[in-house]
Amino acid sequence: MNPGDTLTLDCAALDEDGAGVAAGPGGGSDADDGVSVHVAGALPGERVIACVTHVSSHRPAAWASLIEIAAPSPDRRPPACRAFGDCGGCVLQHLDYQAQLRWKTARVRDALAAYPALAGVPVADCVASPRPLGYRNRSKLVCAHGDGPGRARLVLGAFAPRSHRVVDLSGCRIAEPPLDDVAAALRAIADDAGVVPYDERALTGDLRHVVLRVSQRGQVLATLVTAARRWPAGAVTGDELAARLCAERPEVVGVVQNVNPSRGNAIYGAEEVTLAGQATLEDTVGAVRVRLSSRSFFQANRDVAALAYEAIAAALAPSRADRVVDAYAGAGAIALTLAPAAGEVIGIEEHAGAVEDAAASAALNGIGNARFLIGDAGARLRELDRADAVVLNPPRKGCDAAVLAEVVRLAPRRIAYLSCEPRTLARDLDHLAARGHRATALAPFDMLPHTPHIEVLAVITG
Repeated sequence: MNPGDTLTLDCAALDEDGAGVAAGPGGGSDADDGVSVHVAGALPGERVIACVTHVSSHRPAAWASLIEIAAPSPDRRPPACRAFGDCGGCVLQHLDYQAQLRWKTARVRDALAAYPALAGVPVADCVASPRPLGYRNRSKLVCAHGDGPGRARLVLGAFAPRSHRVVDLSGCRIAEPPLDDVAAALRAIADDAGVVPYDERALTGDLRHVVLRVSQRGQVLATLVTAARRWPAGAVTGDELAARLCAERPEVVGVVQNVNPSRGNAIYGAEEVTLAGQATLEDTVGAVRVRLSSRSFFQANRDVAALAYEAIAAALAPSRADRVVDAYAGAGAIALTLAPAAGEVIGIEEHAGAVEDAAASAALNGIGNARFLIGDAGARLRELDRADAVVLNPPRKGCDAAVLAEVVRLAPRRIAYLSCEPRTLARDLDHLAARGHRATALAPFDMLPHTPHIEVLAVITG
């Protein structure tokens, strides 16, 4: 098997990135026997014709581009977005939604199967998103030059997979209304004003990213990420650009400029200035009001987040005598969901801005029994003498060993672990099980439909 070869393949499964997987050609002693071929856009049960693009030199795997679907799956559906297959964001739009849910449930069960200590832990069927489309409350858009008459047109989009080519995301069906309309207005205003997209190779230009966040009430906070604080002489100023956007789209209640002069791939820099309106946005998840600043972490699907947080509250069932500790508190939404029933809630978060938002959100809700600490989760947990219940909601890499050690020391009656990566969740559950804290149930939630992402809630007893 070599790059450029054309193969006829029978797809048997999906890999963790949502690409179809088929056994490569081979027979018995053939060198290609046992090679798995990954084909983006192919579905289980399909026969496809694909062209090999890369063969791994380290493991028996190859990647191929889809040429033709010779025999389609009954679960294949027309994608909702015109950019499907190009932007690389929602790679499962061509798969029936119920089939997506079944696949995500199976992924969680497969992750547990790697650890004998987790055998028999029940995994519920994946909870569907109430809105499979139009659910995403934040759009993170890259600015780039596009094709247009007379001069290069400004494009707001996303990097194509494994490249730095920017795909225009106008008309995105995943973004919650009115984000696409606001992005279109901003694109036209900036283009008309002569704003120059940042070129990461030449290190020239002004506008790097646009981040739009919409609340449940339809209000929008816009963040313009620029390479420098000052706008070029002779061009429209940031204040003028922000004023035009607010005038054209009244749902925009604030425009913030974030300055990121670095050459790395981080979206945000450290410096911010408010160009128009307010610098924060108030949103709601379940019964909790939350204040969000430009860089606040907040689940992209508030409907599913509310279902997951309700499940956490039901699993922990705190009483007025209980101290609940949220070790990765973010902007405090989970902690504030639990506070009305608990005696005391302590949130721990390493980002100072998120802690400020969480404290402001506590005040919005009239909650006085929640406090939020800035710092590393493991170090802050070490300062506590007890915890009756613990919430863990770490990033994809899972919990640090120091965090798990402190949770074991605190010996809570129950732990609610909300994970965005089944494999690291299973690893951490195995670690806790060996120390007497066993998972009793897992519930997957489809936080990001049409993507391989899955959120899983594990309920653990001491």
